[in-house]
Amino acid sequence: MQTINSHNPDILNCVANLSSDEVFTPPNIAKLMLNNLPSDLWTNENAKFLDPVSKSGVFLREITSRLIYGLEKKIPKLEKRVNHILKNQVFGIAITELTSLISRRTLYCSKYADSKYSIAKFQNKYGNIKFEKTTHDWNNKNNCNFCGVSKELYDRNKKLENYAYPFIHNHESDKIINMKFDVIIGNPPYQMSDGGGGGSAIPLYNKFVSIAKRLDPRFLTMIIPSRWFTGGRGLDEFRDEMLNDKRISKIFDFPNSSDCFPGVEIKGGVCYFLWDRGYQGNCDITTIKGNSKTSLTRPLLEKDINFFLRYNQSVSTIKKILNLKEKKIDNLVSSMKPFGFRTFFKGKPSKSKNSVKIYHNGGSGYVSLNEIKINKEMIDKHKVFITEAYGAGESFPHQILNKPFYGELGSVCTETYVYLGPFKSKKICQNVISYIKTKFFRFLVLMVKNTQHGSRSVYKLVPIQNFDEKITDEILYKKYDLNQKEIKFIDDMIRPME
Repeated sequence: MQTINSHNPDILNCVANLSSDEVFTPPNIAKLMLNNLPSDLWTNENAKFLDPVSKSGVFLREITSRLIYGLEKKIPKLEKRVNHILKNQVFGIAITELTSLISRRTLYCSKYADSKYSIAKFQNKYGNIKFEKTTHDWNNKNNCNFCGVSKELYDRNKKLENYAYPFIHNHESDKIINMKFDVIIGNPPYQMSDGGGGGSAIPLYNKFVSIAKRLDPRFLTMIIPSRWFTGGRGLDEFRDEMLNDKRISKIFDFPNSSDCFPGVEIKGGVCYFLWDRGYQGNCDITTIKGNSKTSLTRPLLEKDINFFLRYNQSVSTIKKILNLKEKKIDNLVSSMKPFGFRTFFKGKPSKSKNSVKIYHNGGSGYVSLNEIKINKEMIDKHKVFITEAYGAGESFPHQILNKPFYGELGSVCTETYVYLGPFKSKKICQNVISYIKTKFFRFLVLMVKNTQHGSRSVYKLVPIQNFDEKITDEILYKKYDLNQKEIKFIDDMIRPME
């Protein structure tokens, strides 16, 4: 009972998340991110810190706590020291009016900075945590020029939140708070719905990172989704910028997002990075899975690879495979919607003259040859079908892909599937299926695939084999000279496909 009564929980560990796209940062993660900054910042009474996406105020609180301790010798009187820090060193831009109140309550002990309860004495109610109501800038296509969202969705009642975040909805973001910062730190909103089907959304976190870089701080550290490593809608330019930026000195990657944000699932996991204006070199990459942690200093871009190899333990395996310079199987994979039919298309229940079999979501039917407008030459070819999407969740080991099956002569599919082919015979197709079922094949797909979707690009690491014989993991491990450590890592990552 004494233990229970003496327990004093951190209130910021108890705040419910706004959504899976606007996640409050746990205090322990904020502390870990701040640990990467040089210690002399905490004894510098002129250092300035900005959280441009303040939600709970946790970063501002933890920064203030370190400065209070670090500046004790320079400003011995506590009240004077706190007042100096909060008025001259620590700044925030809230993402909404609500989070501005929460952040001020966290930092100043009062939701209004000029209140008698505020621990710093400001002449205005905002203090150094600003929130300016901004608007989207609609173009002639009815999309926002800043974030790209639809006017139809977000141009609405002024009493409702429009999610026009001040930091990225401004032609002169550097003038929101007109000063230079030593450190910019934060956990930005991740995405916004664009009104499309299936939860389609526009990524936002890349815009916050790019604008923060433009402000040219000494250090930039943010926690963002990890899907930028290899894919993601509208992230090609951002990925290229990040992977070629030698000022990124550290990346901490959580493949399972709940290891960072307990109880929150973010497909592809999350990461935080440290960008150091004065650094040029390789990156110290740390992968965290549960209680396991691995670190390796290496380039963000390995030779002959135009995306980030996420797992340190995979680097040696991938290099062995690439050294053979074999053709890759993505050249045999169809585009999405391979025969022009949407997922909901079912066809007719019975076969008629001039119709062929169509595999759809939930089974099969028949479709007239006249309705097939693209890839007609593939109708009477041997091929392998596999679902375009497979939601494996975040648990390890993964399956990665759904079970493939033979696509007989006279068959097509809806966009539920992609196909591999053409192949010379049914036997060849069966051997291709045996290859897809190997852990080796699916491990190479995992290196690229960070969401449920499996378009052609996720197969770009997988080498083509001789499909005259059935293929097994044992044959592949021997061919590519994998050692026991490399084989064990594959076994730990990928589960058998029955």
